[in-house]
Amino acid sequence: MTLTANWSYPAAIRFGAGRIAELADACTQSGISKPLLVTDKGLASLPITEQALDILRKAGLDAAMFSEVDPNPNEKNLSAGIAAYNDGGHDGVIAFGGGSGLDLGKCVAFMAGQTRPVWDFEDIGDWWTRADADAIAPIIAVPTTAGTGSEVGRAGVLTNSETHEKKIIFHPKMLPAAVICDPELTVGMPKPITAGTGLDAFAHCVEAFSSPHYHPMSQGIALEGMRLVIENLPRAYEDGTDIEARAHMMSAAAMGATAFQKGLGAIHAMSHPIGAHFNTHHGTTNAVCMPAVLDLNAPKIAERFERAAGYLGIDGGFKGFRAFVDRFNDQLGVPKGLAALGVTEDTIPDLVRGAIKDPSCGGNPVELTEENLTALFKAAM
Repeated sequence: MTLTANWSYPAAIRFGAGRIAELADACTQSGISKPLLVTDKGLASLPITEQALDILRKAGLDAAMFSEVDPNPNEKNLSAGIAAYNDGGHDGVIAFGGGSGLDLGKCVAFMAGQTRPVWDFEDIGDWWTRADADAIAPIIAVPTTAGTGSEVGRAGVLTNSETHEKKIIFHPKMLPAAVICDPELTVGMPKPITAGTGLDAFAHCVEAFSSPHYHPMSQGIALEGMRLVIENLPRAYEDGTDIEARAHMMSAAAMGATAFQKGLGAIHAMSHPIGAHFNTHHGTTNAVCMPAVLDLNAPKIAERFERAAGYLGIDGGFKGFRAFVDRFNDQLGVPKGLAALGVTEDTIPDLVRGAIKDPSCGGNPVELTEENLTALFKAAM
């Protein structure tokens, strides 16, 4: 089977090995002649980033790079990115990398022409209507990991460095104009990042599938996304050059982010404040939190996982799925609890306060309270 295609849902996606070669054409099609490539510090000096810049320059595009992006990007990174964009006279953004580069790149394109502070556009009610939609620059998204799915999302996650809170910044026009999903870009990911990003995609699918909200399309996408991760993440982890497994994981990442329009839940409500306080890897944190959250939600989700388990090739219904998650984490080298990520017991009250305010709470099957969140954090330690 040839894993190459053009998709128009949920964005215009050019999918397939080697399609980074089409980056300049994607810019031209989106009306970008002077792109700012936004990526993280770790990617800035790697060959795949230089390759992307070479493609742009050889096509006559006046490209520049901004890479002052932290693993959990914040408003200081955003201000520096906006300055680079405006000072350079750019007319579009290439968001390049994992979740941090993609999210910050999208936020730079969104905020470069706005006059209000970024926190005025948090994903609350209709706050997005405060933005000047005509001032939002076009975005090309190029994921280099297979996890976050931010390339097909209409939001970016930004950490408030003063309050240590992760905020979701939303606008419909933050959906990239074009996406290039080239699995060859993910071949160089080390094992821990392959595992962590892949388990992020898995968490997106699991939480979307668990959410009580009505969205049958997302439900189906989440189920198939889980299957792709279960069958392909161990392959990509063991052999980073397995391009077929890398391609299926790139699809699963986009599927997870598409599916969670149905909702996220306690895994992400916990992971967001942990990441903001301890700067942990988001996907790895999700994986550590998942077993405890599945236990909490069991009374509400067991029946749907009874049906799903067979499709996923797992015996034993929900209990079999729950046991599989522990084995899957072990197989992929996930730490055994939040303490191993540096989380300390004394911070649990602060983490609970952050979690209870997180918008992900609304999609959890069991209503979240300070009491059960405290128990969750303790169980996950």
